Amino acid sequence: MENTALLKAIIDNAIDGIITIDEHGIVESINPSACKLFLCTPDAVIGKNISVLMPPPDRQQHDEYIHRYQRTGVPHIIGMGREVTGLRTDGTTFPFRLGVSQVSFANRKIYTGFIHDLSREKEAEEQLREYAAHLEELVEKRTHSLKETIQALRLAKEEVSFSLEKEKELGHLKSRFVSMASHEFRTPLSAIQLSSSLIEKYALPYDNDHIRKHVAKIKNSVGNLTAILNDFLSLEKLEAGKVEVNCTPFDLVKLAEEITEELQMVAKQNQSILYQHTGISSIVNLDQNLLKNCVINLITNAIKYSGEDTFIEFLTEITNKDCIITIKDNGIGIPDTDQKHLFEAFFRAHNTGNIPGTGLGLNIVARYARLMNGQIKFKSNINQGTIFTITFPIS
Repeated sequence: MENTALLKAIIDNAIDGIITIDEHGIVESINPSACKLFLCTPDAVIGKNISVLMPPPDRQQHDEYIHRYQRTGVPHIIGMGREVTGLRTDGTTFPFRLGVSQVSFANRKIYTGFIHDLSREKEAEEQLREYAAHLEELVEKRTHSLKETIQALRLAKEEVSFSLEKEKELGHLKSRFVSMASHEFRTPLSAIQLSSSLIEKYALPYDNDHIRKHVAKIKNSVGNLTAILNDFLSLEKLEAGKVEVNCTPFDLVKLAEEITEELQMVAKQNQSILYQHTGISSIVNLDQNLLKNCVINLITNAIKYSGEDTFIEFLTEITNKDCIITIKDNGIGIPDTDQKHLFEAFFRAHNTGNIPGTGLGLNIVARYARLMNGQIKFKSNINQGTIFTITFPIS
């Protein structure tokens, strides 16, 4: 009796459903888990054919199995671990895995069905299928989008290549034009310069102020045109990557004194360029031509944008780490709104008025300084002057 009670307790508390039927398919017992799965009570199914818990066409097939058994005496066992469908009393169905075993008891055969609900597994599988289908759809869309993007990139690449080729052609044309213009402009400018000098020489005996005045204007205009031409040539070389840096040791003080003497001759009336050097050494390892261009440009600007009876400070300093070049004037200064654009090509401050210039000089200076690993900075206030500082690291 104790074993029987234990067996009944195990069956009643089993997680899976357990149903027993006789040889004719009549339900003899059903445990609580099976009742919960089929939404039924034991009284509703015990004594009835097991087919009441089967949806079509499983019900008709089961009836055929019973009739065959009655004719032949050979039972049909669905098999172990088969997936089948159950019919609840409310008309809904659910999937389950069925395992059937045959037991001989009291001179008769009893069949026990073990029912494992697959609803959650099937729902998960369906979700996975839907997710997989969604992923496939996304992949297809993304693939299509990627193909369109690749095609667009291919077309863009062709357009860019075409544009670059055109730009390259324009670059060659510009380079040829600048070279041609250089030659064509320099020849007449040299002739004008020579002629003005000869006029000045031949006019000396006449001691005519008007002649000297106009000859000076001619020379000044020739100088301005030459400076403009040089700026365009320098910019063209920078844009074409033709500027080569050739750093060699040279005496900075000697170069600075030559520049000071040269530019003092073109300074305004009573303008003085004051040069001073500090440091125990005067030798630097830079590109002398590029540095000279930078300094001349900055001092020339200081001369242009400062009035008569002023002085321009030109300072050089060599420390253990840097070579520092400073040009300070007391001129018109640079407006705050213009300062952020100062090193852009062709930019000129709004307060320059009729003072001639191309707006290229500072752009060229900054680029030359970078080519020599230097950097340029400035401070400026309106009508209080400007300080430019170029710093080069000592290698």
